[in-house]
Amino acid sequence: MSAETEKSAEKIAELNALVEAIRDRTRARFPSPDDVSNGCGAAWQGPIPLADLMPVVHARDAAQAKIAAIGSVNPRAGGFVNGIIQALKKTVARGLQWFVRDQVAFNRETVAAIEAVMEALNEHNRALARMNELQQLWDLNNHWIAWREDWERKLALNEVQFLRTAADLQGAFQHRVTLIESNFREIVRAQHGDYLGALDRTNVDIQKQLASDFERVRAEYSRLIHDELRIIRLRTATTTVAAPASVAVQPASEHPSAPALDYTRFAYRFRGSEDDVRRGQEFYKPFFRNCRNVLDIGCGRGEFLEMIRDLGVPARGIDLGEESVAQCREKGLAAEVADMFPYLAALPAGEFDGIFLSQVVEHLDPMRLPGLIRLCAAGLERGGILAVETPNPECLAIFATYFYLDPTHTRPVPYPLMEFYMEEAGLGNIEVHKLSPALESMPEVAELPEEFRQRFFGGLDYAIIGRKR
Repeated sequence: MSAETEKSAEKIAELNALVEAIRDRTRARFPSPDDVSNGCGAAWQGPIPLADLMPVVHARDAAQAKIAAIGSVNPRAGGFVNGIIQALKKTVARGLQWFVRDQVAFNRETVAAIEAVMEALNEHNRALARMNELQQLWDLNNHWIAWREDWERKLALNEVQFLRTAADLQGAFQHRVTLIESNFREIVRAQHGDYLGALDRTNVDIQKQLASDFERVRAEYSRLIHDELRIIRLRTATTTVAAPASVAVQPASEHPSAPALDYTRFAYRFRGSEDDVRRGQEFYKPFFRNCRNVLDIGCGRGEFLEMIRDLGVPARGIDLGEESVAQCREKGLAAEVADMFPYLAALPAGEFDGIFLSQVVEHLDPMRLPGLIRLCAAGLERGGILAVETPNPECLAIFATYFYLDPTHTRPVPYPLMEFYMEEAGLGNIEVHKLSPALESMPEVAELPEEFRQRFFGGLDYAIIGRKR
C-alpha cells in the first residue's frame, strides 16, 4: 500500500469519526422513539411513544438555506461578457432589497417560531423518556417475585439434571476404563510380538554385521600383507638405485645418529597413510601452482611430488632413504638419494623457484638449521617460495602424542625462530599458518576455555612460507 493510499484511509477514518460524533450529539439533543430501550438492546413492552422531531429539523434547515439564498447571485465563469452580466445581476439584486426585506424578516420570524416549537416538543420528549424509565423500574419491581419463583424452579430442575448427568458420566467412565484396559492388553500383546520380531531381525543383522566385519578384517589383513610385500619389493629395488656421482650420499643406515629401525614401516604406522598425508598437503596447492621448477627436500613416499605433478609443475625430490626413493621412482616421480646439505651447496644460484620441506627441520641439529635456510635461499630465484612444515611447539599436545614417537627428532623449532632465520637469509613476505588443530584428533580439549585452548592447544603443526627478495 502506498503512502498516499494510507493518508487517504486516515482522512476517511477521521471524517467517519467526526460524523459519528455529530450524530451522537444530535441524538442526545433530540431523542427519538428508537432511543428508548431497556439498556439490553430490546424495547420495553408498552413504552410511551415519543414524537420524532427529525423531519421538522430537516425542514427547518431547508428553510434557513432558502433564507440565506434570498438576494444572492449565482456565480458564473470568468470573461468580459460574463463579468458584465454578473455586475448587472448584482445591481438588480441591490435594487430589489427594499421589496424583499419584509419577506426575509417574515421568514426569519417563522423559522424562529419553528425552533421554539421544536424546543418545546424536545422537552416534552425528555419528560416522556423519564416517564418510560420510571415505568421500567416499576415493571422490574412487579416482576421480581415472578422471576424469583421461576429461577427457583429452574434451579431444582437443573439440580436433578446435574445428578442424572453425573450418574451417566460415571457409567461412561466405567465403560471407558474397561475399554482402555482391553486396549492396553491388546497393545502389550502386539508390542511383545513386535519385540520378538525385532529381536529376530536384530539377530540376523548382528550375524550380517559379523560377516561384514570378518570380510573387512580379511581385507585389512590382505592390505597389510600387500604392504609388507611392497616394502620387501622396494628393499629389493633399492639395490639398483645409484646416487649421482656429483653428490656426496650418506644413506640413512650409515648415518651415525640413525636409529636401527625399519623407517619405511615406521612411516606407514606413525605418520599415516599416503592418502592422509596427501589430503594434508592440499593446503600448499595455491602457493606452488604457478611455479616452474620445484624441489622437495625429504620427499619420503612422494605425496607432495604427486600433487605437484597433478598441477603440471615440474618437480624433483631428494631423500636419504633408499626405500623411499625407490617408492617414488616406482610411481614415475623424479627422486634421488642425496644429503640435502651437499646437494644444495652444489646447486647453481637461483636453480628453483620453489622449495618444500615437510617434517624435516625437527630432525636436524639446531646448529645446522640456519645454514640449511641460507642454502635454500641461495637455491631460489628472485621471488621464489620456500615452504617449511614442522611440529608446532606452542601446542602442548605434540609432546603428549607424536613428537617423541620418532626417535630421529631432535627438538621442535618455534616459528618466531624460523621466521628470524628466514629474514636473515633474505626472505620476506613471511606467512605463518597453523595446521592440524588438536581439537580434531583430541576432542577432550574442547572442554578447555576457548582462549586457553587456542593458545596452548592450537595447531599440531605450522607452515611458514617466505619469498626471496
